[in-house]
Amino acid sequence: MKGIFDKNIPRVAVFFTDFFICVFSLCIAYLLRFNFRVPESEVATFIYVFPFVLTVRLITFLVAKTFKGIIRYTGTRDAGRIIATLAIGSAFMALSNLVSYQILGIYMVPFSIIIIDFLLTVFIMIAGRISIKIIYNELKNPSSEKSGVIIYGAGESGIITKRTLDRDKGTRYKVVAFVDDDKKKAGKKMEGIPIFHSSRLEELQQNYEVKHLIIAIQNISSIRKQQIVDTCLKYNTRILNVPPVKSWINGELSFKQIRKLNIEDLLGRDPIQLDLAKLRSELGGKVVLVTGAAGSIGSEIVRQIIPFRPKLIVMVDMAESPLYDLELEVTEHPFDRNCRIESVIGDIRNIDRMRNVFKTFKPDIVYHAAAYKHVPVMENNPSESILNNVLGTCILADLAVEFLVPKFVMVSTDKAVNPTNIMGATKRIAEIYCQSLNNHNPSTRFITTRFGNVLGSNGSVIPRFKKQIEMGQPITVTHPEVTRFFMTIPEACQLVLEAGAMGKGGEIFIFDMGESVNIADLAKKMIRLSGLELGKDIQIIYSGLRPGEKLYEELLASEENTIPTHHQKIMIAKVKEYNFDTISNDINDLIAMFNAQNNEMIVKKMKEIVPEFISQNSVYEKLDEKMNEGKS
Repeated sequence: MKGIFDKNIPRVAVFFTDFFICVFSLCIAYLLRFNFRVPESEVATFIYVFPFVLTVRLITFLVAKTFKGIIRYTGTRDAGRIIATLAIGSAFMALSNLVSYQILGIYMVPFSIIIIDFLLTVFIMIAGRISIKIIYNELKNPSSEKSGVIIYGAGESGIITKRTLDRDKGTRYKVVAFVDDDKKKAGKKMEGIPIFHSSRLEELQQNYEVKHLIIAIQNISSIRKQQIVDTCLKYNTRILNVPPVKSWINGELSFKQIRKLNIEDLLGRDPIQLDLAKLRSELGGKVVLVTGAAGSIGSEIVRQIIPFRPKLIVMVDMAESPLYDLELEVTEHPFDRNCRIESVIGDIRNIDRMRNVFKTFKPDIVYHAAAYKHVPVMENNPSESILNNVLGTCILADLAVEFLVPKFVMVSTDKAVNPTNIMGATKRIAEIYCQSLNNHNPSTRFITTRFGNVLGSNGSVIPRFKKQIEMGQPITVTHPEVTRFFMTIPEACQLVLEAGAMGKGGEIFIFDMGESVNIADLAKKMIRLSGLELGKDIQIIYSGLRPGEKLYEELLASEENTIPTHHQKIMIAKVKEYNFDTISNDINDLIAMFNAQNNEMIVKKMKEIVPEFISQNSVYEKLDEKMNEGKS
């Protein structure tokens, strides 16, 4: 039986079925109109009415091609086309009546017959198609085999989600309830499905065999989403998410777009309110240089700058393929054509190459996002770390002064606070240099932004956990108590732009990173969101802290304090200021040590420049012991 319904009904069969429906409707219309006793006079004229009505119907069917639709996929558009086609045909009959009355003094088809025939034909044609669709869906996916689904959100998005599930031939879902935060909707029904208040969500999962919950609300807060997820995970209910309306294909939701809820959806926070007017003034018509443009932060900065209509964006990076991919992305997708994009392959440590970039493009603002960032790798390669993170930053900063660039925005890290590793210490030295240069040469305003881990960045913990889960491997966590601050890449870059716009020069801006997240708990939640069971399907292995790694990250050193800004998520750190000549000489001495390739000597100098740099879980801890012995 299923095999029969898997085949499409031939168009000819649909056409003739519609034709016979018209014949049947016309006959019934006469019987109903005359209470099943058709007068002799009407029977006599029926031989003229019959071919006229059917000819009109056949012509409109051929023109509108109503028979070409696949019956089992009948939707509202198909129904609308049928109604419109029949209405046009009936309107033509009514017009013909008026013409025949003016010429012959009689009506060709009684108006009452036209109305009854129209209503009957519409009802039978649409009801027949829907009946076939229902039978097909039931045979294809019997209700007994479908998983129970709750849709969270009884608004327009919720009903569209239900219809999308109904429409998809491969779906194994059956909507058993809507849930909504609006108490006024509770107790009502939508398309035959009951609506419950969200306070009864846990009760519904206890009483119904619910396998999935789909979050269909478009603007739900991250806190509320977290609460829903915690409730669902308690009952092993898998959570799906409806994407934003702007990502729907041609304004319609596709079943394949309803995806599993990602951990990023839970860690993300409410949208940031930016000072758009200030950013337009800051970036509009300007030449913007972005270093590290192919990286996670740099590429997102490029994407977010484009809507503010700069004159030119210069994207600088050493990584050829990622830079090429970014260039294709921003040039092939719709964006302001007044904004030009220039890709530059270059090493920020090469002063001649960078000088040529500044000389050629004359940037108005620099966003410096290029950096080595992986703590364990930099711990084993301190000389390369200082060349890129320190020397590279100094070269760019000096060139910004030389070419009178009005503003230089540096992207730093929370690991620069009380650094315990090489990477964090190099970023702190770069911060110190930029801040002291700002005070030494006021022609360029130097602004530093400091934030923690970003979700989904290259090499970050979440993509690594995802890959391990997909491959069925144990998840490796360094320590059961390790915590980190997280922020989405778009949110971090928005705050970088906002802080850069408000900066007067010399500030180190820190961002509200929210609450720190326990990495082990994060891994457990990712396992459960994937529909797996910890200890049964997948394990967590604790590998131990890596060289230079902290248990807890900080955003401010203990000696520092902050002052608020007009933006609630951005604060200014009050930090120790350094003399430019002193720090410049120290950095020159540090760079000069590169040729010797003596890691201990390099790290010792870094600790002299940044006294709060105390190594943890590192071979360089012995240097701290020696320095402490020297002080005593």
